[in-house]
Amino acid sequence: MTSHTTMDSPLGPLLLVADEQGRLSHVLAPNTKGQVSSPDPAWTEDPALFTAAVAQLTAYFEGELKEFDLPLAPVGSEFRRRVWDALDTIPYGATTTYGELATAAGQRPTSVRAVAGAVGANPLLIVRPCHRVIGANGALTGFAAGLDAKKLLLGLEGAH
Repeated sequence: MTSHTTMDSPLGPLLLVADEQGRLSHVLAPNTKGQVSSPDPAWTEDPALFTAAVAQLTAYFEGELKEFDLPLAPVGSEFRRRVWDALDTIPYGATTTYGELATAAGQRPTSVRAVAGAVGANPLLIVRPCHRVIGANGALTGFAAGLDAKKLLLGLEGAH
């Protein structure tokens, strides 16, 4: 059975979703493009299941946590999972380009559109740091929760 809870954050209320084994499958900000924005009526609300996730996200927003250590269960194709795994290698406070991320995911740097699509489909906002991916020219580009949210997260991390 899928479980969920919500928590307050600087981005607004975050929706946290876990699979049947209690592994975090989604962290969604309000109005996250292309993602569920409210709990499905069939899901069970179980705040106790998310104690560690809420504590780690709270510590992150307070500037006290730089790496998450949570059991994750994102659902996606093998290609997307490779890209999402590569996101995990981007250090706190750093940024990378879509081309560099493509290389880190074992793809050609010319596959930036496909990589950008996988980044945009990342269901674990903040925990999987897709906000750390920028354009080749250094510009802040798309973020499922919006560019203001991306700026907030990068500013929180002191990214340049």
